[in-house]
Amino acid sequence: MGPSEASGQRDTQTLLPVPQAMELRKRDYHVERPLLNQEQLEELGCWTSATGTRQWRTWFQCSRARARALLFQHLPVLAWLPRYPLRDWLLGDLLAGLSVAIMQLPQGLAYALLAGLPPVFGLYSSFYPVFVYFLFGTSRHISVGTFAVMSVMVGSVTESLAPDENFLQAVNSTIDEATRDATRVELASTLSVLVGLFQVGLGLVRFGFVVTYLSEPLVRGYTTAASVQVFVSQLKYVFGLQLSSRSGPLSLIYTVLEVCSKLPQSVVGTVVTAVVAGVVLVLVKLLNDKLHRRLPLPIPGELLTLIGATAISYGVGLKHRFGVDIVGNIPAGLVPPAAPNPQLFASLVGYAFTIAVVGFAIAISLGKIFALRHGYRVDSNQELVALGLSNLIGGIFQCFPVSCSMSRSLVQEGAGGNTQVAGAVSSLFILIIIVKLGELFRDLPKAVLAAAIIVNLKGMLMQFTDIPSLWKSNRMDLLIWLVTFVATILLNLDIGLAVAVVFSLLLVVVRTQLPHYSVLGQVTDTDIYQDVAEYSEAREVPGVKVFRSSATMYFANAELYSDALKQRCGIDVDHLMSQKKKRLRKKEQKLKRLQKTLQKQTAASEGTSVSIHVNTSVRDMESNNVEDSKAQQASTGNEVEDIAAGGQEDTKASNGSTLKALGLPQPHFHSLVLDLSALSFVDTVCIKSLKNIFRDFREIEVEVYLAACHTPVVTQLEAGHFFDASITKQHLFASVHDAVLFALQHPKSSPANPVLMTKL
Repeated sequence: MGPSEASGQRDTQTLLPVPQAMELRKRDYHVERPLLNQEQLEELGCWTSATGTRQWRTWFQCSRARARALLFQHLPVLAWLPRYPLRDWLLGDLLAGLSVAIMQLPQGLAYALLAGLPPVFGLYSSFYPVFVYFLFGTSRHISVGTFAVMSVMVGSVTESLAPDENFLQAVNSTIDEATRDATRVELASTLSVLVGLFQVGLGLVRFGFVVTYLSEPLVRGYTTAASVQVFVSQLKYVFGLQLSSRSGPLSLIYTVLEVCSKLPQSVVGTVVTAVVAGVVLVLVKLLNDKLHRRLPLPIPGELLTLIGATAISYGVGLKHRFGVDIVGNIPAGLVPPAAPNPQLFASLVGYAFTIAVVGFAIAISLGKIFALRHGYRVDSNQELVALGLSNLIGGIFQCFPVSCSMSRSLVQEGAGGNTQVAGAVSSLFILIIIVKLGELFRDLPKAVLAAAIIVNLKGMLMQFTDIPSLWKSNRMDLLIWLVTFVATILLNLDIGLAVAVVFSLLLVVVRTQLPHYSVLGQVTDTDIYQDVAEYSEAREVPGVKVFRSSATMYFANAELYSDALKQRCGIDVDHLMSQKKKRLRKKEQKLKRLQKTLQKQTAASEGTSVSIHVNTSVRDMESNNVEDSKAQQASTGNEVEDIAAGGQEDTKASNGSTLKALGLPQPHFHSLVLDLSALSFVDTVCIKSLKNIFRDFREIEVEVYLAACHTPVVTQLEAGHFFDASITKQHLFASVHDAVLFALQHPKSSPANPVLMTKL
């Protein structure tokens, strides 16, 4: 560091308070190193190309240790269950399992209605998948089972492929509910098998990263729209209406319009039952929130409401006296397994993939939240396999697709759950209810289940508060949220998700096409370069222009990069190049005419010895000495001599084609430094654009240098044959400061000149 730099720092420190100045002096550091270009950096650092690791070779290795590792990887329960601390965790897992089972019972019944199925199939879906996940899952806290978003997606499939209109009896125009329910159960179970196959297949090929394309704003906007779908789907049970089955784009809008038109036909007893049940559930939740520190377990408001509503319905006779629709017969015991119907695969495969991705996205996002909170790791690929096996085996046993529930997961964690033993305990409680107690809920009003579903939507509907927060923090994320929400509302769940994913990916591309371009200046007395428009103490280095883009350059924005570079440089590069070419052509044509004139004059003159040689090459225009023993044809001879002499004076370095010799304005800088620190990769279009930048700026007598390029990018530049005789690694520097110092020391450096070592 020189004396001027030291004095500048002392001046800066005198302006600061004493403690800050002392702290600043403590943090000072001095570095002296040679000025390094890429070629010298590789030699100094002994660079060698990294050898690619061939991971696939380990896949075919066979050993006892590898077999054991694979077994523990794909069956995690064998790894953690033998080390399970009974004294420390068993009581908490038992209480958590009981608490989750108390919630699982009413939610299973309610979400089965949401899926368009008989309520008992919600209990099946709360038993088989939960126990399978206990064996294969890696998250210790999520509660797998029925979930509102998954159920409404299944319901859209069952109601679109098996609408009520297909089961009207010709005799009295009533719906054959038994045949309809059997058809829908077959659809839902086959759908669950397909969802499981997709998830297991994606997990085995380690495709768990696919969920990274579902950003948090996208998932939250999607689940908010799904909660609106759930709310609208339950209105028919709240008001006791018979609505037409609709699916596809705008089906939600048509359903709302139909509900509004049929409101006068509402069953008063059903509305009163739903309102009373909803009020009771809300009050219990408020009471739990207020007393959660004093209560060892939350009050099971949903279970108590279901028991009370069933007792009142049975004692008063709500169905016969007030026309309140009830759940009906709930068969005791388990149903035998059934093979899926392969004929339905073609019509269900699109829905299955969408449900598989959404279900995994919800599960892995919750799993990672709890894993981060409790300090363990969740394997996304194994989670995909575990969730897939839960759906696959569950589909064989007449279940519909499941995921995990945020409300039950929070209860499981809050009640002291430490492992999936809590899930196994909850599934055993559900099994007891299925075998012995399920038939007791046959008089349960469907309006109560609908009220329970709507009250449980509070958490997802509260996500509307994302709108003002995203407006303040990130409006691009807000745009993704709104587009996802609107597309899902208008186009239904499957098409809406596809539109949301495509839009978010396109938005990423658009954002790379609109990066922040900046001209950098040196911060006083440092080797740091910042945007001169943002830092008032950053000053452009005289004669050197430093340019940076905030995004990587590739085929989609390479042309925009070049245009922005030429614009920020403050000169019209293309116009200057075209003017240069025009004047060179004019000069060449003028010299050709003069050559012909002189040749004629030479042939006509006698006793005159004129020896003139004019090379008409655009870049190599030279003139020989004119020897004239007499003063004949003085005007013409003098004109040629003036042109030749002027060319010798002005074009010794660049052979007569300089801007000054042609009477064109020269750029106010002699060197251009491109900061490539933002580049993460290069493609062929990027390489061609960089070569064009070198060519264009050299045409206007500006030398170009590259700086701060990452080693993988340098390797890609070499593979793309970017470096050649005119562009070498001596044009690529380790930092912007290295490039600037070199440019200042070599203001008219040509590609052929060697790069000298310079001390900082």
